[in-house]
Amino acid sequence: MQRIQHEAAKVVSKVVRGGRNLNEVLSESLRRQASLTPQERGALQDLCYGTLRYYSRLAFMLDSLLERPVQESPLRCLLLVALYQLQHTKAGQYVIVDQAVRATKSINGAASGLVNAVLRNFLRKQLALQEAADRNEESRYAYPQWWISALKKQYGERAAAILEAGNQHPPMTLRVNARQTTVAEYQGQLAEQDIPAHMIEPGALKLERPVGVERLPGFAEGRISVQDAGAQYAARFLDVKDGMRVLDACAAPGGKTAHLLESADIELLSLDKDELRLGRVRENMQRLRLNAQVACGDAATPQDWWDGKTFQRILADVPCSASGVVRRHPDIKWLRRPEDIESFARQQLHILNALWPLLARDGKLLYATCSVFARENEFVLDAFLEQHDDAVQLGLSAPGMTDGQLLPNDEHDGFFYALLHKKV
Repeated sequence: MQRIQHEAAKVVSKVVRGGRNLNEVLSESLRRQASLTPQERGALQDLCYGTLRYYSRLAFMLDSLLERPVQESPLRCLLLVALYQLQHTKAGQYVIVDQAVRATKSINGAASGLVNAVLRNFLRKQLALQEAADRNEESRYAYPQWWISALKKQYGERAAAILEAGNQHPPMTLRVNARQTTVAEYQGQLAEQDIPAHMIEPGALKLERPVGVERLPGFAEGRISVQDAGAQYAARFLDVKDGMRVLDACAAPGGKTAHLLESADIELLSLDKDELRLGRVRENMQRLRLNAQVACGDAATPQDWWDGKTFQRILADVPCSASGVVRRHPDIKWLRRPEDIESFARQQLHILNALWPLLARDGKLLYATCSVFARENEFVLDAFLEQHDDAVQLGLSAPGMTDGQLLPNDEHDGFFYALLHKKV
């Protein structure tokens, strides 16, 4: 545990102090720590994700326990990791404290006494500290204040549920490949492997408990993919038909590209400006036994890659704040800034304007984000529609959807969808 605590503290420090992406830093750590057992790897991931999920709440309690701030980043993060363990894991309290003291020697041996005193003081004052944390919005919800304020202004009383949903463990949902099997057949195969699941949407099975993909029957053969139920709406809303020419304009890692190809026999261009991430698209195509033209290009500058032939359908799953999927990426809460939302909105409108000429008359473009902020969603659509007389927004409906917005809950993440039709 001592080794895991220390490594988790280093990962958390690189995220909150260095502004690094959690997935990238954690992957680097796991590569360096190749001797870790699967159980230890899982524990390291839990400590990193959990500490970042509740970062501001843990920081509030830590600062309440300190006479003066701990400036040394790795040491501070080690204390935060240990506080997360004491509140959210089943490990013995005094084992956690003892191992944290031992881990401190790898950072600053002179601070061992401080770490021991702080953590034992936390155990004595835990209830009072939690009550105090609940009286402060940033520590109560474990989000930056600007994020809390933005959601309260937009959603009113519903904001609390959105914030709380973002701190839950995400569901694990499968998309059944209709070209290879049926939902009922695959659900039976899961039952045979003692993996309980139930259908929450046509083609979508939610597992009662997450499992490794290596346990999923037929995963390597392409019978299923792991994809959030909310993300699975994209292919359904775009309504592709056999023979259509389709563009997935911001495709990586390829989940929606694959779903579109599973839905109909289409000619599809899977585009992304990140060549490295396009490798994931190609891997998905190979595993699922699907064919698409995969190309590196920026959706905002089609003059660099477009061949002049229009598309009957375009999926514009544009870059965004990812505020609707924060429970899968808790580092987003601490890496995003208010000005980022404005920057994303400008980029999104630019992409929409750039892609619109590529859409054939009577064609449809689906605008999609994984954001819950109106500035990236409705406001962008309103600005686009003001500029394009030949664009009409079509109605969309799904359980729990309001004006195109899906809010995160126990069945899916948060997404926004808008379907645009180009007049003949």
